[in-house]
Amino acid sequence: MNKVIKSANSLVIGTMLLSAPFIVSAEQNKEKLFNGTFSGSLEIASDYVFRGESEVADGNIPAVKGSLTWTHEDGIYAGVFAATNQFESTPDIRAVFAPYIGKFGTFGDSDISYNAFIFHYTYPGVQDMDYTELWMTIAKDFGPVNLKLEVTPTLNDWFGVDGWSGVNYALHPSKTFANGITLSGSIGYQDLSGENAEGWAHWNLGASKNFYGLNIDVRYHDSSIDSSHKVYGSEQGQKIFDNRLVFSASKSF
Repeated sequence: MNKVIKSANSLVIGTMLLSAPFIVSAEQNKEKLFNGTFSGSLEIASDYVFRGESEVADGNIPAVKGSLTWTHEDGIYAGVFAATNQFESTPDIRAVFAPYIGKFGTFGDSDISYNAFIFHYTYPGVQDMDYTELWMTIAKDFGPVNLKLEVTPTLNDWFGVDGWSGVNYALHPSKTFANGITLSGSIGYQDLSGENAEGWAHWNLGASKNFYGLNIDVRYHDSSIDSSHKVYGSEQGQKIFDNRLVFSASKSF
């Protein structure tokens, strides 16, 4: 069980993340394949935090993420996501690899957008730890502020643990100012059910801006994990959920 506990939240993405950051709007001048275009992104950061947890052993190794997405003109898309991962109790894990498929669009003539995709987490080098989530978001502008609501349930046993399942609920507000700086954040709760399971709250707040084609992001992360938590209450567990400031640089293409 300890092996699973140390890995219980590794990704994505979200950074997952949560607005599907691996999806990049297709440019009109890109070559088309089956009425769709390819796009992608690369990112390097001081840490890789997913729902409050460091995915690279508290910043022990470089946090590198990348994605490649094919997007159809009707809003259907498919792609792959990959990132570095490290967990002290599972030394065979060095990366996460995740294929995904989804659809985005708007509800009729409204200004409410949606995005839904299936994301399958795989860990090369280990067995019986893969699992799948269904990410669902809706978003709407309220004046200058965009609000996005996320509900992300697991579709099978969480990391292969019999009877464990999860649902992440989160709200993601953001605002872009005239100077190009975007202020964004997230507040959520990762529900985790099953024998000896327990959920937790997580949140982040940061700012980003494009400099010479690179998106620079500075972000603070924290969670509700403390010594009383059933899953992560150990000293080591609290360490990977400790509050932290993360710097990242990414490039979309």
